[in-house]
Amino acid sequence: MITINTKFGKREIGEGKPVFIIAEMSGNHNMDFGRAKKLIDAAGKAKVDAVKLQTYTPDTMTINCDNEYFKVKVNDAWAGKSLYDLYKSAFTPWEWQPKLKEYAESKGLILFSTPFDGTAIDFLEGMDNQLYKIASFETGDIPFLKKVARTKKPVFISRGLTSFDDLVFAIKTLKENGTPEIAVLHCISSYPAEYDQMNLKTILDLKERLGITIGISDHTLGNLIPITSVALGASIVEKHFTLKRSDGGPDAAFSLEEEELKKLVEDIRNQEKALGKVSYDPGKREKENFVFKRSIFIVEDIKKGEKLTPKNIRVIRPGYGIEPKYYEDILGRISTRNLNRGTPLKNEHYE
Repeated sequence: MITINTKFGKREIGEGKPVFIIAEMSGNHNMDFGRAKKLIDAAGKAKVDAVKLQTYTPDTMTINCDNEYFKVKVNDAWAGKSLYDLYKSAFTPWEWQPKLKEYAESKGLILFSTPFDGTAIDFLEGMDNQLYKIASFETGDIPFLKKVARTKKPVFISRGLTSFDDLVFAIKTLKENGTPEIAVLHCISSYPAEYDQMNLKTILDLKERLGITIGISDHTLGNLIPITSVALGASIVEKHFTLKRSDGGPDAAFSLEEEELKKLVEDIRNQEKALGKVSYDPGKREKENFVFKRSIFIVEDIKKGEKLTPKNIRVIRPGYGIEPKYYEDILGRISTRNLNRGTPLKNEHYE
């Protein structure tokens, strides 16, 4: 279980608690502060739990170099750009972030961020960031993990591009250096990811082997993967979102639009209701249909003192009589009264 302190009180995240739904803004603000606020408005209308930012600058991520090593060669939206130019178009200006946090909280939303280096951690601590997300690409940066851990805040860590052994080492590093609570997000670092890449059974394996809170950070198109993940036990769902994919943006191609995000939240909340708890007892509405079960009925008029036989009693619908499991024990018993055809058999009708 993970507990975060928010402006609205403590929020527990884990098994038995409502799924923690994160709307990832990333660079879909398209360098427009007004659009960033509109994204928060959309997240609020969708009733997500949190909005997530990313805290970096081009210079904290890489160097301004245009040789082949620094050219992006994957993802149609990014291919051909230098890493520096990509991050320059996608980063969230740091001066926006305290304002966006305040604005999100005014809408009843938690806002937190993914840092990418030590300076970002220092900055976010100044913002009273109550939760940290470690991106898949940073799980092997041990000095960085140690600095995150020293904040003593809960951490979500994505496991994309990370072997199980390396994931365990990252978790160990965080725990040994002060992280109180950790959740692992199953993640495929492909943009967009395809269904046949997802291997969602890994969620079950992570739960069993790690014994900690597990979630999903999803880059597929649509809502199938998050919904399926919740059914498999994911307690956290993270999904990129935008206002309109046609508006463009670094992550727009694999982001949900406003109505899709709203539908995702509705589907997850309905999924939670449907999952419920382990129960073999019929519910209130189900009990109304007991009448359609079979039971033992009188099918021919019976005189007092007559035997109950296969000819005069049968197992039929509806379910107002004695349960069918007692049928063989009742055969041969003596009627204690006159019984009319169509009467449900009761215990007092025979001896």
